[in-house]
Amino acid sequence: MTQDQLRQAFGELNGERDTALYFLQCPHPLVVSNALLIPEEPDEVVKLTDGQKVYLIDAERIAWVEIG
Repeated sequence: MTQDQLRQAFGELNGERDTALYFLQCPHPLVVSNALLIPEEPDEVVKLTDGQKVYLIDAERIAWVEIG
């Protein structure tokens, strides 16, 4: 997955939906409750927040994403 593809998919996150990220070679997903995509910043890293924490996402390691 590319960063642009991930940003496009995460564009649906509005702070009212949960998402589960499944990474390659990792048996457990990262679940972000009430996920919200942080707008692109100069560092170009894909970032999600749940309002308390910020998650930096390495797009190349994503196997699939579930948006609830």
